[in-house]
Amino acid sequence: MTQIQKLASPAGRILLAFIFIMAGAQKIPGYAGVQGYMEMMGVPGALLPLVILTELGGGILLLIGWQTRFAAIALAGFSILSGIFFHLVPSFGMEAMQAQSEMTSFFKNVSIAGGLLMIVSLGAGHFSLDNRNLKTAAV
Repeated sequence: MTQIQKLASPAGRILLAFIFIMAGAQKIPGYAGVQGYMEMMGVPGALLPLVILTELGGGILLLIGWQTRFAAIALAGFSILSGIFFHLVPSFGMEAMQAQSEMTSFFKNVSIAGGLLMIVSLGAGHFSLDNRNLKTAAV
């Protein structure tokens, strides 16, 4: 395994984790507003604690590389569902420019899910708690 391959897996995990950790953390101080926005979009506001737990918890697990495949599959599903409910469905009936922006956001979510599914397939890689013993661990 090359040095680039050894560094790419933790770099990818960190970059993917960052969006979830930040999004989950930002929902806490704006809790009431986020809850209202969810309800306006037809998603029960009572799910917000689960959303925060998924984003923060899954993001942290991804970051440290522990239970990485589980975290990645959960975050991939979350990314697709949130993309559908908050970007794809609302884009129907919008003006062209606004709909295009929502579709870009939807495909961002789909792309993030694709990266997470690569982690599900390949595992945490180097510098992760899943692979503490790098000499005997599979990638």
